[in-house]
Amino acid sequence: MKLQIDKTNYTIAKFPPNFPMPASLQGESQFTSITYTPEECSIVAPTNIINAAQAEAAEPDWFLLKIEGILDFSLTGILNKITTPLAEKEISIFAISTYNTDYILMKQSDLALATETLVTAGYEIS
Repeated sequence: MKLQIDKTNYTIAKFPPNFPMPASLQGESQFTSITYTPEECSIVAPTNIINAAQAEAAEPDWFLLKIEGILDFSLTGILNKITTPLAEKEISIFAISTYNTDYILMKQSDLALATETLVTAGYEIS
């Protein structure tokens, strides 16, 4: 399985559930995820375009790992196979799934160890 690393510095932030979508994120060409639930609005976006000062909580310094290709809904265990070796090295993750594929965010400080761990586990990383 091929994985692609995006070394952009991302921030994961929590906002009130009625927080309006920031204009700065509309039409953004880099990875951005906005999720609304009854309890919160979670936004993952490049640190340079998210206003973390407005957030109830914010955690900067994440990088992004993308599973390349379109994943069929019938496939099972993909995230488990990737995250198990990471968990064994005590690397925390934040996973996001889209219609096409899965993304895993990890702390920038874990970039070298995560890359080494996944290559050792047999993944091709670009």
